[in-house]
Amino acid sequence: MALAVRFYDDYRPAPGNYLREEVLAGFARQPKSTSPALFYDRRGSELFDRICQQPEYYLTRTEEGILASAADEIAERVGPSTDLVELGSGASRKVRLLLEALHPTSYLGVDISEDFLLASTQRLAADYPWLDVSAACADFTDGMRLPPAFETGHPLMFFPGSSIGNFTPAQACRLLRKLHGLMPAGGSLLVGVDLIKDRETLEAAYNDRAQVTAAFNLNLLERIREELASDIDPSRFAHRAFFNDVQSRIEMHLVSREPQDVTIEGRRFHFEAGESLHTENSYKYSLDSFARLAHEAGLEPVACWTDPDRLFSVQLLRPQGALHS
Repeated sequence: MALAVRFYDDYRPAPGNYLREEVLAGFARQPKSTSPALFYDRRGSELFDRICQQPEYYLTRTEEGILASAADEIAERVGPSTDLVELGSGASRKVRLLLEALHPTSYLGVDISEDFLLASTQRLAADYPWLDVSAACADFTDGMRLPPAFETGHPLMFFPGSSIGNFTPAQACRLLRKLHGLMPAGGSLLVGVDLIKDRETLEAAYNDRAQVTAAFNLNLLERIREELASDIDPSRFAHRAFFNDVQSRIEMHLVSREPQDVTIEGRRFHFEAGESLHTENSYKYSLDSFARLAHEAGLEPVACWTDPDRLFSVQLLRPQGALHS
């Protein structure tokens, strides 16, 4: 029997139209590219959960270690009677460390993948019967508002996993401004930020030996074939991920193994051999460069926690008083 989770669907994307529009626009670009938001159908979300368990993928376990050691200090800085809002909630594992330290009044999970969101929030409701659990199926990067119950007080918005790195610095600044605008006067943002490090460690994280990341990347093509009218064949593409040190980002691509034409919704697109569809960026920051980005968005870094090897950071941001409305 499903547990009671308050569900907000006011901002639910229209999956078919959204996927169709994004894919057709992305395949028509030169060079071809798509948004990483398209990865997260149910299977994509499950595959990403498996990526987080791979030995090469340091990001998840390192962020969890930081949160485990810093949770009490975070709770002290945030204060009592906090509402917790998790952006891109996914499997909602990391947030449990905060739930147990903060004991928030209520929790809101926000994710674009409805099935995965409902399953994860129902698990939280079962495991924390004292917690008022809500779920919002929404793309929080595109004009959503917090439900009325979360618009007052001083909610903590939790944006884990270095998802901020999926945006270009200019896009990340705009997103931080949007999150700044979502926050009530007493709100704050806790964000995971991956740090610049050696190329070998970075590239191994996106090219795991079990090839789960490759399956995750190729699943985008499976989704296009299943949800749109398309003859695209994932076996004719290969996963590629590498560190672009000039841009300070990991790039993920799907590379055509041969010259080919693919049809999507009645439109034909040509790939040369070796031509790629650019599916994701993951920007890496220094502590100083991310602080400058936060300042530009009207936010003030008030605390930062890292692991001993400085692979990853968790940063607490608050609106700059003069800029917060």
